[in-house]
Amino acid sequence: MPKSRKILIACGGTGGHLFPGIAVAEALLGRGHEVLLLISEKPVDAEASAKYRHLRFAAIPAVAKPPTLSPRMLAFLWTLWRSVRQCQRLLREFGAEAVLGMGGFTSLPPVFAGHRLGLKTFIHDSNARPGRANVLTSRFCSGVLLGLEAAKTFFPNRATLTTGTPARPEISHLPPRAQAAARFGLDPTRPTVVVTGGSQGAHRLNELCAQAAANLPPATQVLHIAGTSDCARVAQISAGRAGYQVLGFCDDMPAAYAIADLVIARAGASSLTEIALAGLPSILVPYPFAADDHQTRNAEVFARAGAATLIQERDLSAEQLAAQAATILLDQATRDRMRQAALALAIPDAAARVCTAIESSFSAP
Repeated sequence: MPKSRKILIACGGTGGHLFPGIAVAEALLGRGHEVLLLISEKPVDAEASAKYRHLRFAAIPAVAKPPTLSPRMLAFLWTLWRSVRQCQRLLREFGAEAVLGMGGFTSLPPVFAGHRLGLKTFIHDSNARPGRANVLTSRFCSGVLLGLEAAKTFFPNRATLTTGTPARPEISHLPPRAQAAARFGLDPTRPTVVVTGGSQGAHRLNELCAQAAANLPPATQVLHIAGTSDCARVAQISAGRAGYQVLGFCDDMPAAYAIADLVIARAGASSLTEIALAGLPSILVPYPFAADDHQTRNAEVFARAGAATLIQERDLSAEQLAAQAATILLDQATRDRMRQAALALAIPDAAARVCTAIESSFSAP
C-alpha cells in the first residue's frame, strides 16, 4: 500500500469542478490519504458541499480573471497574489505534499503556491477544449490529467495522462426507479425527461424546456432542475401542467438519473460524465457563451459517438425541442442505442486513475 499522503484538492467555483474534486477526495480517503478540499466562498459551493460532512473543506475568495486589457486587471493581479499567499499558509498548516487543481482560475493560486513550496502539483481538465486558465496553470504542474483525449494537443511539451473525469461514487449505483420516483413525487411507470442546466442553471434553456412540455408525448412527466435563481420563473411558466416538477437545486442526482428516460442538458464536462456513467440518452444544448465554445466541443464527442443529439441554442425553438425529445422517447431502439453509446464513453474508474497518478509521482525519478 502506498504511503499515506496529505493532498489538497482545489475544486471550487462550480459544480463541474466541485463534484469531481469530491469524487477524488473520497477515493483518496479510501486509500488511506488525508485530504483537504479548497472551495470558493460562493453560495453554490457551500450548498453543494453541505451533504459531505465526512470531508474537510476550507474556503477562499474566488479569483475571476477580467479581460486582459481591462482596467480591473491590476486589482485582479493584487487579489491573485494575496490568494497565493493565503494558499501557501494553508498548505503549510495542512502539511500538504501534493496539490490537485480541478480547473478554472480557482485552481491557479493553490497550484502555483504548491509549486513555489516544491510540492507535487497537478491540474485536471475535463473538457475537450481546455480552458485558458488550465493551460496557464499547467506551467506549474508535475502532471496534467485529462478527462477527454481530445484535449491532449492543447498541452504541448507537458506530461499528460487521460484519466477520464471523476464522478461521485453514487452515480454508478443508482437507486431503483420506483424509489427514485417516490423521491420526487413522480410516477415510475411514465416516461420521464430530466432537465438540468448545471449547478448555476440555464435561463434560455429553462424557458425552452418549460414551453416545450405542452408538446411532449402524452403521459410524459418532467423533472426540471432549474437552478435557484430561475426556479420561480420556470415554475410559473410550467404552472398547471401535470407531472411537471421544478427544483431549484437537486442534492440527489442519482435518484434524478434513475427516473430519467432522457436528459436535456447543457454540455458541461461533469454533467456529461454523469450522463455517460448512468447510460442515458441526451439532448445537449451547449451554453453559447462558454469560453472558447468548449461545451460544443464536449457535445460533439457525445454526438459523434451516437450518445446524444446536439442542438445549438440559436437553432432551437420549444417546438423543435419537443419534437426531438419525442423522437427519442417514442423509439425504444433509439434509446437503447444511445444508452449503449453513452456507456461506452464512460470511464468508471476515473477517480482511481487520478489517485494512482498522484501516488505514482512520489516514486517517479
